Amino acid sequence: MLQPDAFDPATAERTIGIAATDYAQQVVLLPFLSALRTSAPGIRIAIRHVAMETLALDMEQGKTDLALVTPQMAPENLRARHLFEEHYTCVLRRDHPAAEQAMDLDTFCALDHALMSHDGTRFQGATDHALAALNRTRRVIMTAPNFGLVLDLVRTSNACALLPARLVKGQKGLHLQEPPLPVAGFTKILVWHERTHHDPAMAWLRQQLAKSVKSAGDNEISTLSATHC
Repeated sequence: MLQPDAFDPATAERTIGIAATDYAQQVVLLPFLSALRTSAPGIRIAIRHVAMETLALDMEQGKTDLALVTPQMAPENLRARHLFEEHYTCVLRRDHPAAEQAMDLDTFCALDHALMSHDGTRFQGATDHALAALNRTRRVIMTAPNFGLVLDLVRTSNACALLPARLVKGQKGLHLQEPPLPVAGFTKILVWHERTHHDPAMAWLRQQLAKSVKSAGDNEISTLSATHC
């Protein structure tokens, strides 16, 4: 079907499906939806979790229009736009005994840790790889499939977690500080299928979403290669 040549966000009525992790739902989509209600009140957003096994087909068939993922998660041959780089910060409850001074490596390794794992089964992540390079380990006592449960444990116990800085910024009851070792962060990108690339409504939505996270410049690329960064 032919798409209209012009798009007026103030009068448009449309439902857009966006797949996102719980992190991206909180950090990217909440600010985006707040701005969207003012500029395009007739556009509805259907948010769903990222189903990696069906994401490529869902986007091809129009079940999902946009997805917020990392380059490693993105299916091949999709259009993509870089949004931002994220880094990790060390998170404790505000009155944690270790919050009184800068975190050193010995204290860090001695604490109980909580970890977010998308399937709730992995007890190792980027922090453990960084520790292994220093011949050190930590004790992960819980892995959960969402950040909310990790934050609840941190707030109610002496557990520590390394969490994305954008996620925890401004949250109450937490003490944030730099981790005692460098830990690799991650890149967040927006991906979409070729079928919607020239759709004026989708082009406008992509631009508005990028603005909502203060992405600098137009970093669209034509495709993702088979080997992601």
